[in-house]
Order: sequence, then structure tokens, then C-alpha cells
Amino acid sequence: MSISKKRIFLVGCPRSGTTLLQSLLAAHPQIASFPESHFFVHLLAKREPYQKKFGLASSKAKPRFEQFLDEIGQPKMRRYLPIYALFATQYANAFIKVLDVLTQEQNKSVWIEKTPDHVRHIHDIEKLVKEAQFIHIVRNGADVVASLYEVTHKYPEVWHGAWDIDRCIRRWTESLQFTKKHLHKPNHILVSYEQLVEEPKLVLQRLGNFLDLDLDYETLQQQRGAIAKKLC
Repeated sequence: MSISKKRIFLVGCPRSGTTLLQSLLAAHPQIASFPESHFFVHLLAKREPYQKKFGLASSKAKPRFEQFLDEIGQPKMRRYLPIYALFATQYANAFIKVLDVLTQEQNKSVWIEKTPDHVRHIHDIEKLVKEAQFIHIVRNGADVVASLYEVTHKYPEVWHGAWDIDRCIRRWTESLQFTKKHLHKPNHILVSYEQLVEEPKLVLQRLGNFLDLDLDYETLQQQRGAIAKKLC
């Protein structure tokens, strides 16, 4: 089975509009969309120096891989992970294989994975995922900080506690710094949330050129509506 033609990661600071953009792109008939996996966050989390030196996976990688498969209703796909997997490449290959296979089973050629915090691990993802493309979305800092503050206080159990203003500001500025490090590369593109809301046709045209896909706003909106009706 051949690999998917395009592997796209949608990244940015949380509460920057990644969900809105993902919902638009997911309406395209050739794009398979997946929920936030947080996979590379767990794969590369808190590794000891020797683990990084030898390319070993974090101890959190396997539990998160299995949990993600359960979340998408595909526990049988654990077979793609070698029984004695130790290395980050083994886990990454298994994860990508799952997304490739599920995409092709839907008769689609492109998949998009939206985990905002993957913006912090782009350097490693580019090493582990062949021909990965990245869409960065950036939103006005004051709006992001206000949204982060509100959502973490409303759902502290989801966000590992309520964040104070300083933490919200720090997360936005750090995410922006990570984005800036990669925008010179041809496999990265920047989207403004405000422009997406005000000029969606223009933004989707730019994205369509970047992805070599026809992203017509009216058509995608109609598809979104049809999908929503099916889910009702």
C-alpha cells in the first residue's frame, strides 16, 4: 500500500483557531482529518540525555499511542507497533502508518493532524516524518491569552490546572517563537486567524496553492454543512 500523498500538521498556540481551520480543510473530499493526538509531545517528553543521544522513545510513547488508537476506535492497529519497540523512529513510523492506512481506507490522499503543541517539536517531526508539511496559525496575542485564561479556569482538569495570566502570555510568546524559526522553509506556511475570519476565500486560495489542492470556500462550507447534518 502506498503512502498518503500529503501529511499535514496544523500547529500553533492553543486557542488560536486551529479547530476552525481544521474543520474547513476537513470538508475537502481528499483530506482525512484526525483528532488531536498529542503523539509527538508524549513521544519526546522529558527524555533523559542518554535517551536523546540514542534516539530512544519516552516511556509515555506507548501508552499514548494505544490511547489514541482507542480514541479513534482502531485498537487493532496496535499491530503496526513492533512488540519490542524502543526507538522514537519505531513509534513515529507506526503512528504515521496508522494515519496513512486510515486515510487510504477512506479513499483520500491527504491527512491533516491538528495538535497545536506539536509546534514545539517541529525539528524532530521533520526528521521522523517524510515530506511533512506544516500550517501555522497565529492569532492576536491578547485574544489568545484571554481565551487560554478562560478555558483553563473553566476546565482545569483538562488543562492540568488553571493558568495564571503570566503562564498564558508565556505560552503564546513561546509558540510564536517556535513558528518564526521555521517560516523560511518551503514546507511551512503561516495563516492569520483574523484574516481567515475576515477573508476566508483569500486564505484558502493561498493554502490551496501551498497544498496543491482546490480549496474553494463556498464548496467547503457546503461540505461542512452536509457533514454536520449527518452527525445530527
